[in-house]
Amino acid sequence: MTASRPPGQLASFACHPEESRGRFYPEAESPTRSCFQRDRDRIIHSGAFRRLKHKTQVFVYHEGDYYRTRLTHSLEVAQIARSLCRQLGLNEDLGEALALAHDLGHTCFGHAGEAALDRAMEPFGGFDHNEQTFRVVTHLEQRYAEFDGLNLTWESLEGLVKHNGPLPTDRPLPASIAAFQAQMDLEPQGYASAEAQVASLSDDIAYTNHDIDDGLRAGLFDFDDLRALPLLGDIIESLTARYPGLDTSRLIHETVRRLIDRMVTDLLAETRRRLRERAPPSVAEIRGAGAPIVAFSKPLQAQIAVLSDFLFRRMYRHDRVNESMGKAKEVVRCLFAQYQDHPDSLPEDWRGAAVQQDPQHRARLVADYIAGMTDRYALMEYARIFKVEAVRL
Repeated sequence: MTASRPPGQLASFACHPEESRGRFYPEAESPTRSCFQRDRDRIIHSGAFRRLKHKTQVFVYHEGDYYRTRLTHSLEVAQIARSLCRQLGLNEDLGEALALAHDLGHTCFGHAGEAALDRAMEPFGGFDHNEQTFRVVTHLEQRYAEFDGLNLTWESLEGLVKHNGPLPTDRPLPASIAAFQAQMDLEPQGYASAEAQVASLSDDIAYTNHDIDDGLRAGLFDFDDLRALPLLGDIIESLTARYPGLDTSRLIHETVRRLIDRMVTDLLAETRRRLRERAPPSVAEIRGAGAPIVAFSKPLQAQIAVLSDFLFRRMYRHDRVNESMGKAKEVVRCLFAQYQDHPDSLPEDWRGAAVQQDPQHRARLVADYIAGMTDRYALMEYARIFKVEAVRL
């Protein structure tokens, strides 16, 4: 489908920057960058993006410099998204921007931190990292003289809101998105652009593969455990036959790179098949298709599900990971309770607003503060407030 398209030429169904629906706060656009390039650059220069360097993916920061952080994960997602967008004739800059921004709302300590903060926020509407990402880019980043947030384009905001697909119609929109929606319609019940769909599945490809990489290197499972799994068994057998005696580090890398290639190849083939069937003349048809256009084939989806179940049992619920994350949850729980009950414990630039707020609004402010923390800053704050020695998870 893309063989006849000149390199760099966008397909009719891509997001064309000159057709962008614009920004919430009107701005003169850059003479040297497209609107989506500008979105990407604002994301990279944001404080929230820099803090991803010290936020947990699975392993906390002191367990080793090799393991992925939220930052390295986001960069890997961006690389995959750019490659896929290029092959499909989509806008690489928009795909990259969405990939780089998708985890800006994640808390310290990975999913354990999010679970603890969601539990603490249960009486106040809960906490979700996707909504928090939206809060970061529309409000919490306060760098510009004329507006809060990053003032991203409609297309970038749409892609972040619909990172996991259209928002459900059987429950209210998350509060932050609903408030914004009243002023700028992001069409939350429709599908997002193909670039946003690419960014979402690039996330799946990246974390599946780097979790296998990190899990093997951490000794949470070994190659014998992986041989029986779909997608991986034949790759490992082929490699060990071709390179007998290959050292473990090289074998891990060769396995992962082949798995990434297999997933990318399948996604491209299935997506091109769907595009041939529908022949969408514009991005509007992508959004109104009623089903994803960018997808893995059904057989691969089933194989990925088996692999995901293995990682859930053997990595995310491993005793070593659970012990560390159990302590992390307690740190988040204690910090939230302290700041909520004693807002004078907050730093000066957060304290004034917190003291004046009612419990509902104060809780959201406290959640914003904790969600922005890196792992090590949260541990330092915990040690400072509760006067204990440095905490090691």
